[in-house]
Amino acid sequence: MTTTAPRPDLRPPGLNADEKTTLLTFLDYLRESVVAKAAGVPEPAVRTPGVPSGTSLLQLLKHLTAVELNWFVWAYTGADRDRWDDEGTVSADDTASDVADAYRAAIAQANEVVLACTDLDRPGARSLRETPPPSMRWVLVHMIEETARHAGHADILREQIDGSIGR
Repeated sequence: MTTTAPRPDLRPPGLNADEKTTLLTFLDYLRESVVAKAAGVPEPAVRTPGVPSGTSLLQLLKHLTAVELNWFVWAYTGADRDRWDDEGTVSADDTASDVADAYRAAIAQANEVVLACTDLDRPGARSLRETPPPSMRWVLVHMIEETARHAGHADILREQIDGSIGR
């Protein structure tokens, strides 16, 4: 099922935007950058690993989907469910549009959690690490770092596939 979600406003936040708006806007920019790198890549290239570690564009999207849900929904809110598989295992049934839609749905859930948070210093319910639960500020900065790193991976994979560079 392919949905046509409206493209988010990806302009940078104003220079004097509040902290939460600034962090979320930069995170949304990076999230959409990863989706854009996988858009239009034909089968089987979108699922073919481009490096010996096995990383493909679809694998990156699946991994980031799980990471969003694990940090914001499972860890921060303490949702009563098992953690999502963050290995990014791509099945034969996965399509690029379905995986992108799932990532966007996870982003929407994560953003609801962020927007509901009134205090960036408040720790979440639990941690994905052997540490006390981190604050929302920490989770946002961590997700910016995580998503930026994988956006760089996606840049390289896409360039290897068809020479496409830039955002």
